[in-house]
Amino acid sequence: MADFGISAGQFVAVVWDKSSQAEALKDLVDKLQALTGSEGRVSVENINQLLQSAHKESSFDVILSGIIPGSTTLHTAEILAEMARILRPGGCLFLKEPIETAVVNNSKVKTASKLCSALTLSGLVEVKELQRESLSPKEIQSVQEHLDYHSDSLLSVQITGKKPNFEVGSSSQLKLSTAKKFSPSVKPAMDPAAAKLWTLSANDMEDESMDLIDSDELLDPEDLKKPDPASLRAPACGEGKNCSTCGLAEELEKEKSREQMSSQPKSACGNCYLGDAFRCASCPYLGMPAFKPGEQVLLSNSNLNDA
Repeated sequence: MADFGISAGQFVAVVWDKSSQAEALKDLVDKLQALTGSEGRVSVENINQLLQSAHKESSFDVILSGIIPGSTTLHTAEILAEMARILRPGGCLFLKEPIETAVVNNSKVKTASKLCSALTLSGLVEVKELQRESLSPKEIQSVQEHLDYHSDSLLSVQITGKKPNFEVGSSSQLKLSTAKKFSPSVKPAMDPAAAKLWTLSANDMEDESMDLIDSDELLDPEDLKKPDPASLRAPACGEGKNCSTCGLAEELEKEKSREQMSSQPKSACGNCYLGDAFRCASCPYLGMPAFKPGEQVLLSNSNLNDA
């Protein structure tokens, strides 16, 4: 009994099932009552009635389940969760259960690793295996009778788990620093000397001590010259090529068109090409049909003399 760490004044729960022997259960309860003393208490609960017992949370310091010699108790996830609920923070659960050492699909008997995982999922910590031993002939017979399970690879394992030192759903106030922190709405103070350095007023513009740079002085005479279109030609461009990637061909064509328009004959009024209805009385083109703008018209000597 010393292995369970039970001392005077503790509240202990003993969980049993139909496979537990009545005499062995009574003997265990008597020993536990002697350890807990008059200030403690030992409660006996059938595993099938545990969920309906409505124990208050954090009611027991220690829970013993399946510990009675000859017991073949199987613990479901719901039972383990209820045991974790009624344990006090820091309390311990000790259970004993038959396990399967071989991998069997859809087996009602769990393996040791699955049993430890079930305890962890129920909310317990520090889950560990204490003892593993072979089943006695009576225990094998009890498994076959009460669990209707037959296997040659069964063992008995004793596992313990501890409830964390806090209750599920409990809260605690965090200790936050009360130091004054920077607020985005509060602008930091600016150094007056720095503010004066970066502030320029109209009076400063007239101050002869202010050295202002003329932007035109930043340009060289070469920067003001219009570049020659031929100088814009890429090194890979050759004569006769009409490359459409850089746009130089279009620029050269526009320049050629402008030169042709400047070399075309022009009149003072600009309407001579429309015909006599739009020509002046002194127009040398009187009596000639309309012509296209830019078309060169040759006048005979008689026309010139008549004008």
